[in-house]
Amino acid sequence: MSLRSALLREQSLEMLGGRASMALPVFRHSRWDALLVALAGLHGFVLALGPSALVIALGVWWGSNTVSHDFIHKPFFRWKALNRAFALYLTLVLGIPQSLWRAMHFAHHAGKAWRPRFTSEAAVEIAILGLLWAALVFLSPAFFLSAYLPGLALGLGLCALHGHGEHAGGTASHHGALYNLVFFNDGYHVEHHAAPGLHWTRLPGRASATVRVSRWPPILRWVERAVPGGLEVLERLVLRSRLLQAMVLASHERAFRKLLARVPEPRSVLIVGGGLFPRTPLILARLLPGARLVVVDRELDHLAAARPFLGDRIELRHEAFHRELHDEFDLVVLPLSFRGDRGGLYRRPPAPALLVHDWMWKRRGAGAIVSTFLLKRLNLVTRDPSSC
Repeated sequence: MSLRSALLREQSLEMLGGRASMALPVFRHSRWDALLVALAGLHGFVLALGPSALVIALGVWWGSNTVSHDFIHKPFFRWKALNRAFALYLTLVLGIPQSLWRAMHFAHHAGKAWRPRFTSEAAVEIAILGLLWAALVFLSPAFFLSAYLPGLALGLGLCALHGHGEHAGGTASHHGALYNLVFFNDGYHVEHHAAPGLHWTRLPGRASATVRVSRWPPILRWVERAVPGGLEVLERLVLRSRLLQAMVLASHERAFRKLLARVPEPRSVLIVGGGLFPRTPLILARLLPGARLVVVDRELDHLAAARPFLGDRIELRHEAFHRELHDEFDLVVLPLSFRGDRGGLYRRPPAPALLVHDWMWKRRGAGAIVSTFLLKRLNLVTRDPSSC
């Protein structure tokens, strides 16, 4: 049974009043918290081996946004003393006093500025953490200075970037299965803010089509703004090199051939954002010699750059894509840099067949890898005839 299936099963049992039978006696909320405790133990074991700064940083970032975050909201154990001991352990493993971390996080949820308050609990955590640091300095000063401190600083930086990504421009969720498996449903962030006391296993059940969703995990959310500009830079490099053009055409044509074989030959094709180096129009003109090809691009200079490659056979339009205005085509092709509701178009294709350039881990429908180096794939989804 997969983790997702098991979580759904447990949620169903809880709704039927079966929580007590599913939870281990030591755990207050869910037997799945035992997995987080075990991974926290593994984290401590890895640290005892004297890892690199990068490994330490990744541990601080991952542990703070999974084990520590879930423990802050829903302490795992039935007994206060055991919860207190585990908080001390996390303080040592993560290098962050957990009572201060908890107060800062709860202030965030309340929308208030955090003001440090050094309670007796915080004093004990700081003292124990200070003893650990002193022991490291005494026993292995080189490791402390060259690995531990830089790793802790980088880990805290990753945590800050992670938190910024979750809330910049408005709180957003990420519903990717892989991320939520590794980060224990941390991607359901809008849902978490709506119900901070809800156990992490139950967050997927609160997912809704109305919440703001990002295609990117929080740590990579800056890519949403950077990618279109970065892709344009790469496109302009391709414009200047015949070798790169030949490589791009070859890798894309393989993917197009594989997926076009799965659908009836289209009579009309709309290519969205086909300006700059027009790889898609060039390939489809060769693979579909009898089809009408139309390119729409909102950037006039992109169309001007593409024109010398295409001649007069392919129609170029200076306009943005709207499914209501472009509904007469048998096939629509979307670029990787498409700025619109990609998920909605996947769910309701604007044509009988939709080809989408996407990231390699974003498989939908039938797929073909375009370039492993560029982490790029081509997806094919088709429209259910009954929905027409």
